[in-house]
Amino acid sequence: MTSPTRPPKAGEGVAPGGQLALELGHTPSHAEADFLVGEGNELALAHLLAFPNWPGPLTLIIGPASAGKSHLARIWADRTGARVAGADELEDLSRQGGTAPLVIEDVDRAGYEEAALFHLLNQSMRDRRPLLMTAREPVSGWPYVTDDVKSRARLAASFTIEATDDIQLSQIFVKLFGDRQVAVDPRIISYLVARMEREPEEATALADLLDRLALERGTRITRALAAEALAIRRGESGQAAMDIELESDDEDE
Repeated sequence: MTSPTRPPKAGEGVAPGGQLALELGHTPSHAEADFLVGEGNELALAHLLAFPNWPGPLTLIIGPASAGKSHLARIWADRTGARVAGADELEDLSRQGGTAPLVIEDVDRAGYEEAALFHLLNQSMRDRRPLLMTAREPVSGWPYVTDDVKSRARLAASFTIEATDDIQLSQIFVKLFGDRQVAVDPRIISYLVARMEREPEEATALADLLDRLALERGTRITRALAAEALAIRRGESGQAAMDIELESDDEDE
């Protein structure tokens, strides 16, 4: 049997029958050096790196899950010493005032109290406190009852990030597998990119699935395994997955 793609991590063991008993937690790197710059995010990154020379105190980064919003926010926070504000801190922060930089992640879906968020946005604009927000949805789709928060957020310098071109999706896979300490043939990454749903969130799901399947079976990540993972993600039948795997086995030879 071929060796696994990486040695078991702490907390992983070998289950009866030779299969690996898994605990798949890993910590993605949010270091600036590990950020993958592409056409879909370079403007947002350039704006963050231009701080403190911002035209206004508010910045908003919009993008789908796993597109790199949190990575960008962490880069900016590390550079500026910004505090990542929790949902229960907004009102106190607005009352305390000040100009220390802040990050508010997932402003459109994390349960922030509307009045507290409104007060903090007002305080940021009044005192020119740098405030970076991230969201999945454009401002028009935010789940707030009044237009108070939305009207303030529309004044932010806004950047929509995407990662749908082949090169950037390939880079995302390289980083995802690198975070998991998994070595993968670049040809397999190209195979995945050509056939997957073109969303960063799907790349994350495929990397998780392939890492788990390879560890469970004690094998490297092959094109056959990649084909099976794609079939699983598409919800295809076992027979369809088998047909794709057999076809990929022929290509591997």
